[in-house]
Amino acid sequence: MPKITYIEHSGTEHVVEVPVGLTVMEGARDNSVPGIDADCGGACACSTCHAYVDAGWAEKLPEIDTMEEDMLDFAFQPEPGRSRLTCQLKVTPELDGLVVRLPEKQI
Repeated sequence: MPKITYIEHSGTEHVVEVPVGLTVMEGARDNSVPGIDADCGGACACSTCHAYVDAGWAEKLPEIDTMEEDMLDFAFQPEPGRSRLTCQLKVTPELDGLVVRLPEKQI
């Protein structure tokens, strides 16, 4: 199973094995990683699963679509090129080692 590293705003790291086919958000939720609220359950209808993707990973992820881009307008301090909604990131074997950093808060 691919390992995803979630880094809380405080710096606390959570390395989690996430089954292929789940989303990065589901991996956090299923493993009680604090900092990803996932209020809409993965429907891309909120921005409470916002995270910052480490620079080396940005180009390895699927391209951001219009719906996700629109929802990121509501995220706390989004950063162009790094901010993603983790509900939109399907875990594949190629994402083994992915690092996401969580914002100070979700709104």
